[in-house]
Formats: sequence, C-alpha cells, structure tokens
Amino acid sequence: MKFKLFAAAVLTSAALVGTASAQQFFRIGTGGTAGTYYPVGGMIANAVSQPGKIIATAQASNGSLGNVNGIAGGAMEAGFSQSDVATWAQTGTGIFEGKPKVAGLRMIANLYPESIHVVVKKGSGFKSIADLKGKRVALDEPGSGTLINARLVLAAYGIKESDIKPEYIKPNQAGDKMKDGALDAFFFTGGAPAGAIAELASAGGGIELLPIDGAAADGLRKSSTFFAVDSIPADTYKGVAAVKTLAVGAQLVTSDKVDTDTVYQITKALYGDAAQKSLAAGHAKGKYITLQNAVQGVGIPYHPGAEKFYKEAGVLK
Repeated sequence: MKFKLFAAAVLTSAALVGTASAQQFFRIGTGGTAGTYYPVGGMIANAVSQPGKIIATAQASNGSLGNVNGIAGGAMEAGFSQSDVATWAQTGTGIFEGKPKVAGLRMIANLYPESIHVVVKKGSGFKSIADLKGKRVALDEPGSGTLINARLVLAAYGIKESDIKPEYIKPNQAGDKMKDGALDAFFFTGGAPAGAIAELASAGGGIELLPIDGAAADGLRKSSTFFAVDSIPADTYKGVAAVKTLAVGAQLVTSDKVDTDTVYQITKALYGDAAQKSLAAGHAKGKYITLQNAVQGVGIPYHPGAEKFYKEAGVLK
C-alpha cells in the first residue's frame, strides 16, 4: 500500500514538473511608468501571452541601458532598448567602448521611432538648446537611453555637462519640479505622446519643446548615424506647435540564451491580427508596430526564433 502511494506521488510530481516546464515566463523590461516603454510594454505582454504556454509580464525599469544589463545578467528575458544602445552593447562600441560587450544580445523587433523631447515651461524665453547653458536641466536617470542622448545633443551644441546644473531624475519628477519652478528644462527620449509631458502640457501651466535641427543636428547625424530626422506634430501635446527633432528606434531585444520556440511564438503573436488591432487602438505608437517596421534599422543579429518568423512572413530573405 505504501509503495502504491509513493508511486502515485512520484507520478503526480512528474506531471506537475511537466506542466511547469511547458509554461514559459517571459519578463520584459520597459522604462519608467511615466514614459512610453511602460504602457507599450504592458500592451505587448498582454498581446503575446498564451495561457498555459507563455506568461509575459512588463516590468518598470531604468530604461535602455538597465534593460540591456538586465538581459545580460538573466534578470529578464527581454527588454526595450533604443537602437543606439542595443548596437553599442552588442558590438562593444560607443558607451560600451572598453567595457565587456553584450555579445549575446539579439533582436526580436524594431517597434517605433522615439523622439528626443527637450521640454521647457511656456514663456520661459528659451528658443534653442544653446540657451540651456548655466540652467537647471534634468537628463534622466543613469541607465536610461535619454541620458546618453542628452549628453550627445548638448555636446553638439557646444555644451558640456559641467556647463549646466544637471539633475538625474525621471520625466514625471522633472515635470513636478518644473511646475514648482525648481527646474528649467528636461530631456526625454520616447514615443510621443509621453504621459508625463502630456500631463504637464495640460495641467502645469503649459510647455514648449526646443528644436534639434540645423547645423548642430546635421553634425550629430553624421557622427552618430543611428539618429534619424524626426518631427513632433502640432498639438501632440496641448497647445504645443510642431517641432523638428531627432529620433532613434525603440527595439525589443533579448538574449541568445532564450529558447528559440518561445521567441518564435512571441514574435508570431505580436504580428497576429488580434495583437495588431489592440496595439493600434491602445497607444499612439502602437500603429507603428507593424511587420514592415519590425525589420527596419536593425543593427544587431536577430534571435533565431524571430528570424524564423520573419522569413516565413516574407519580410526577410
């Protein structure tokens, strides 16, 4: 009798192990809750989850650099990254020069363009990035792609970090400080509209966006080819005129250690009809997450699972 009970327990345990191994947990690092990565990441996680097979979850994080490091360290299976940060990490160039490169970083999909926002209070009198010299400017947190971009943009206008009074805080905190008169400007790289900026434009006395164009922008694009010419249309934010700026691609990246079939199923689900409809309806940047855009501006190798799907779909040879 005891033997039969023991045998039954072993069989039950084996069955449970089989069930657990069949269900894959897929953690996606996003960004701060006031940015664009977080809501779009949540939509993607919902769209690609398959109950009993794949459970995808979106996690708030510091952003691009934090996500790349999290993937490398196994703290998450995938994450959002700006195209520049992903390329630098995988190739050991740019900000990864002289540091261990993340050779196993792999592409799932290019998602949408991320505009560089330089936000100032309405009526501040600032007309150019050059006017920020000596001012209180938030550059976002360490680990964010925004901080990297902000440094490059400031340098293009001849401004060193020591020429400003920098703060390293997220856009929602920066918005609060700007409302209180304790901050002059802040940078944010992300898909427009961004929640914290929209809120500030509507309820914080109004904002303006500084342009990134002309000779400084042209020089920056020559030295950093991942930047693309971009514009934020009028009234993307309440009462704000159209502005010329630069953009990088928002990308979903993973590790070469993640199971091929899992990534294949996630990529296939992401570009299925149901997911495409929910993404297009759920966020202004959702309509950019298309099969055609998925393979644009890719600077690192594809994950085999994603590559398999794109070849089946006819967008890769």
